[in-house]
Amino acid sequence: MPMVGAYSHRMDWDNLRYFLAVAEFGSIRAAAKSLEINHSTVSRRINRFEKTLGVRLFDRLATGYVLTGAGEDMLQSVRRIEDEVSGIDRRIAGRDTELRGALRVTVPGMLVSNWLMPMFSDFATRYPGIELEIVTSYETLDLAKREADVAIRITNEPPQQLVGRKIARYSTAVYASQDYLASHDLSDTESISWIGWDEGIARPQWVLDSDYPAARVWHQLNESMIQMEAAKAGMGLAMIPCILGDPEPSLQRVPPGKAESKYDVWILTHSDLRNIARVRTFTRFVVDSVADYLHLIEGCPIDDSPTFF
Repeated sequence: MPMVGAYSHRMDWDNLRYFLAVAEFGSIRAAAKSLEINHSTVSRRINRFEKTLGVRLFDRLATGYVLTGAGEDMLQSVRRIEDEVSGIDRRIAGRDTELRGALRVTVPGMLVSNWLMPMFSDFATRYPGIELEIVTSYETLDLAKREADVAIRITNEPPQQLVGRKIARYSTAVYASQDYLASHDLSDTESISWIGWDEGIARPQWVLDSDYPAARVWHQLNESMIQMEAAKAGMGLAMIPCILGDPEPSLQRVPPGKAESKYDVWILTHSDLRNIARVRTFTRFVVDSVADYLHLIEGCPIDDSPTFF
């Protein structure tokens, strides 16, 4: 089936962006939220786009917007165009040599408060011309699409298309409130319980591998900082990042108190963005500063991993 109406003046990039968002999210409201615009604007633009092309791109069903055959045909070409536009954007941005402008950094929220925020504050003081945009998210933002300029991620397998270096080894330990430990007998597994994740598993592997594998998982919370608050309130034992648990005076490590290191922390950027002055300066600053705060997340030196910065 030939591509619907060869690209012409009728297909400006905004029309294609709206089309791509609706195709990917399957609804006008979800697409509008991702584009950060009003849903009526997206609906109006899609309707006008279809009318201009003289072809229906979506079937409007009760369950959402579903691509027609013509829409499926267009989707592949639009994705290729998106890749090209994103590549041009990155390459042009990569020539930026000024230490001014916005720098968008994505990072898991639990790494920010005790560990990274002091570094971010020091950076902002030293480079007042750079505006930090910190996105605390556990979702993997796409650096190829400039959803962020720099990513700090907890991973043992960073994406091959990104460049960067390992800056720390992420450790966790079992914590409970002092009151909880004083009022519960740890040798009686019937009297103690875990604060778990919403995994839908009665005995997850991390519990089986712990020093208290027979204790039940009774409460479920889906975020580390909320789990820490639950542990502080005396709801049970929690496997918490050391960066959160160790500085908290109302918590203590549950005997035997060992910390486990399972994941690396990386600072990453796209290869096309590595030479932007503010990206390069920021990543160097974090790498140079991380040793001062390393004990908060791992308590031991990182190994000599390769660096691209």
